[in-house]
Amino acid sequence: MYTQSRRQKGITLDVWPGFVDALATLLIVLIFALMVFVVSQVYLSDALQGSQRGLESLQAKLQEIASLLQIEKKKNANLTQSFNATSLKLNELQTLKNQLELDLSQKLSAANTRALDAETLLASLQQQVEELNQKLQTLNTALQASEATTAQQKLTIETLDKKLAAALAKKVEELETYRSEFFGKLKELLADRSDVRVVGDRFVFQSEVLFPSASATLGTEGKEKLKQLALTLKEISAKMPADLKWVLRVDGHTDKNPIHTDKFASNWELSSARAISVIKFLMKEGISSDHLAAAGFGEFHPIEKGAADNRNRRIELKLDQR
Repeated sequence: MYTQSRRQKGITLDVWPGFVDALATLLIVLIFALMVFVVSQVYLSDALQGSQRGLESLQAKLQEIASLLQIEKKKNANLTQSFNATSLKLNELQTLKNQLELDLSQKLSAANTRALDAETLLASLQQQVEELNQKLQTLNTALQASEATTAQQKLTIETLDKKLAAALAKKVEELETYRSEFFGKLKELLADRSDVRVVGDRFVFQSEVLFPSASATLGTEGKEKLKQLALTLKEISAKMPADLKWVLRVDGHTDKNPIHTDKFASNWELSSARAISVIKFLMKEGISSDHLAAAGFGEFHPIEKGAADNRNRRIELKLDQR
């Protein structure tokens, strides 16, 4: 029994190595399959990563193509807008061209009409020129005939000019004579006055003799002096010929000190008002306004350079021709 048991056990021990070999083989196969799977996984992972990179590259290119497409669309829109504007401009130019052609046609028609009218006018003018030439010949004949008369008239005019010059000189001499007599008598009347004097061909009254300060109203003393002047002037003018055109000019002057009042805005107004006051007084004394003239010079015509203010404040009288 023991021997049989051992045999049975020996048989069992003989099976185990084969089973181990089988297991080892199976394990090798599993390891090989696992290695193949791992290698496949690595290969597939690389392939997948490559595909992913390719896909990303394709997506980037697709985005770039989309951007380019947008740019091209924008360019296309701009070109379309430009084309539309150009078409509109072309239509306007075509309309303008048509209008210009119409205007040109009308102007050419009008020009042709004017040309025909001009030809007619030219023919008429030529006829008129011929008539004028004939008249010119007649006038030349008349001119030659009148040249002798003109020469005679020229001699007559020269003679008249000499006579007129002589007459004017005589009138000037007459006025000078009466002026000398007028001033001579005024000198006699006012010989004792240092503030009334003769300067050249003018009789000069200092303003203080006639007017209060800053006033154009004649004072009592001034009126007396002007009465004497008026009497003398009437006496002298009674002797003057009626055709002697004389005038007594009254000029008002002030000093350089400015004035600005309600009545006189400047020395212009004051000097003019004083000259006019003298004129009005002489008119009341019987001197005709036809022989009187007034002017105001303000401070702008001093009696002489560097003269004192009291000398520049003056009324000047001058007997002159009109």
